[in-house]
Amino acid sequence: MKRFSPTLWLVVLVAVLSSSFLMPRVFANDVPEEMKTISEYSILWGDPSESLESVRAASPERWKVVKIGDVIPEKPKDVTTAWIRLQLPSQIPKDYGLYIQGIYAQHLSVYIDQQLVKETKFDFNYDQQSSLFPISSEDEGHMVLMKSETSMGRLGITSIIKLDHYDVLLRSFVLGDLQNIIIGSALLFIAVIVLIGSIFIKRVQRTDWVLVSTLFISLGIIFITYTPFMYESLTKYGALYSALFDISLVVFLPALTFYFERIFGKGKYKVIYWLRKSQTVYSVFVIICLFINILSNYGFNKFYFFVAVTIMGFIMILQFSLLIGSSILLMFKGNKEAVIFSVGFASLAFMSTLDLILYYMNSQNKQIFLWKWGILGFIVALIVILGRRFAINQERIINYSRELEFYNHQLQQSEKMEIISQLAASIAHEVRNPLQVTRGFLQLVASRSDKKNQEYMMIAIEELDRASVIISDFLTFSKPQGEETKKLNLFEEFRQIEGIIFPLVALHSGRITVDVLEHLIIQGNSSKLKQVLINLIKNSIEAFQDDGVVDIWAYEKNEEVFIHIKDNGEGIEAAQLAQLGVPYYSTKTKGTGLGLMVSFQIIENMKGYIQFKSQKNVGTEVILRFPASR
Repeated sequence: MKRFSPTLWLVVLVAVLSSSFLMPRVFANDVPEEMKTISEYSILWGDPSESLESVRAASPERWKVVKIGDVIPEKPKDVTTAWIRLQLPSQIPKDYGLYIQGIYAQHLSVYIDQQLVKETKFDFNYDQQSSLFPISSEDEGHMVLMKSETSMGRLGITSIIKLDHYDVLLRSFVLGDLQNIIIGSALLFIAVIVLIGSIFIKRVQRTDWVLVSTLFISLGIIFITYTPFMYESLTKYGALYSALFDISLVVFLPALTFYFERIFGKGKYKVIYWLRKSQTVYSVFVIICLFINILSNYGFNKFYFFVAVTIMGFIMILQFSLLIGSSILLMFKGNKEAVIFSVGFASLAFMSTLDLILYYMNSQNKQIFLWKWGILGFIVALIVILGRRFAINQERIINYSRELEFYNHQLQQSEKMEIISQLAASIAHEVRNPLQVTRGFLQLVASRSDKKNQEYMMIAIEELDRASVIISDFLTFSKPQGEETKKLNLFEEFRQIEGIIFPLVALHSGRITVDVLEHLIIQGNSSKLKQVLINLIKNSIEAFQDDGVVDIWAYEKNEEVFIHIKDNGEGIEAAQLAQLGVPYYSTKTKGTGLGLMVSFQIIENMKGYIQFKSQKNVGTEVILRFPASR
């Protein structure tokens, strides 16, 4: 029978893919189910020099029967060769084949009778194979002998042995591993996109993007290089695939821990930080051992297997267990990213941990595959977290821009206030003294003048007094606002200013009501608070129309003290409300706006807030809000 060369797999791949969905299933029911599998095989431990004839003539006692699904026998120490014997059915249809999905061997030779039908040899550190070869009716009832050799620690069959039409098995053989190649290629493509995208984002976000790209690249290479089809189809590149798998794995593990640390911190007692550091050191050690093993023509296979498989497996169990525990703790704290990461990573860690536990329970003779399902959940979680973090960062940038605009506005206002303060301080003192002298002389002249001139003199004196009030406002504004503060009882404060308020209301033929609860306490300066309240109430009184009323009430709500001053005066238009407190802006004919400006500054220094509500010809309401003090 003609030997089936592994190099033909690339040729048949395209044909199988193109026909996989069009191939009629004419073979589905033409063979009994019991003829589609071989339920057991026999294994004989030997040595490389033992010939095919001596194996065929070996006594039955040397052969050990193994049921499919049982744990494969443990390879004796220093044994590098095992012969596997299969009994073919007594009836085999035309164009049939035999497919073993999983078998441990570096060098596999398949014989039917004495004819070599297939040979696969790996001159590198890899021992997982899938074997497919054709059989025909000529082989009915014959014996299949497989010589498996290895320099590693395991030999034997790990999967069911299928018998079916060769085209059906070929499709299963190719498509069974093709999904890993497709997933791995997709991960590499995503990694490249993420890596390119990281160039165009801010440096503070770039580390996370590069980490995610590193994780995806590692996973993509792991998926592709874990596929036996790649080794059998392109055997000459097998050493490269094996090295890339090991390197990708030892890069993925510390990168995963670093990504976890970037999102959730170093953990209690910096346990995540030290785990990542130790993993990084160990990964570098494994890579050094890998290159030494390759350069020595795999002369240190046993040692390298112990370092890169046995010890690394325990480290992975420790890492996954630790990160699962940390994820669960973070998840209970309600952090949304922690919940997403925990769910995705828990699926990966749980599947991988279960894989490793089963692997060691079976004496390192079990093929691990559950981790692939965990990877899918983890990838989705990484993508969601990356998108969420990008959206959050964009929102932060917008908020930072708003805050920057706000603080810039505050800075401009502060600069304006400083200029006005300096101007007030420099002018007020120079102007007040001449005004007082002029007022004195006007009073003197008025006392010696006739009634008509006295009337003019009084008008002049009133205008000088008004100018003096404006200067007083300038001086008040220019004074530093660091006065001593204390706890103020609003009930007492309002009682002290009644003597000023009520005569002023009576003068304007109006009414005032005051309803201030006792024990309303705020922190502030008494004289400055009185200045604000008198100024606001005076503004309400001056806005009186017919039957003017000012209602004042105060209360506490949500640890804040509210003061309402409401009148039924002429009101203020909506466009004017926004200008209140701006220097030199006033709704009064002879106003300067300095009174409200000073009031705004005093309220701000008391950590308070002022709000105006007004409607033209209906009235105005002023709401003051201060933190309550106990």
